[in-house]
Amino acid sequence: MAQFTSPETEQGYAPPTVRQFGVFLDNKVGKLAELLQIVGDAPGLCIAAFSVMDSSDHAVVRMIFNNADAARHALRRKQYTFSEVDLLVVELSSNQTLTTVCLHLLAAELNIRFAYPVLAGREGNPTIALAVDDTQLAGQILMRKRYTLLGEEDLG
Repeated sequence: MAQFTSPETEQGYAPPTVRQFGVFLDNKVGKLAELLQIVGDAPGLCIAAFSVMDSSDHAVVRMIFNNADAARHALRRKQYTFSEVDLLVVELSSNQTLTTVCLHLLAAELNIRFAYPVLAGREGNPTIALAVDDTQLAGQILMRKRYTLLGEEDLG
């Protein structure tokens, strides 16, 4: 008896994601500047996006780079404590808005945990980084709705 193999479907396709680094810093004057200097000194490494979450004794700097491997190496070399997570980077065209992105994800009952703008977009289009409950499903939905998702290679 012949074995049936289903054709490749969009459900089996993993959308492009980028790696975010959550770097933990003491909440002291100059610590962010030190981090940015270390990143700036690393050859071929550019910051594509960042966001700072502040508290009284520490800060978490969320960062996306054009080269996750080089970023990981630079952060480890200077002994920073950090976490990593995959995000979607969504480029908005003239007829797409952040509101419609949210509505499409809401329709699938997907939660946006956090979002922030991306510095390095293409062609001047607004670009946003999104952390969602399920990056694969959210990416597939947004691609079906004709949004452009960017990968690391698009960020620098």
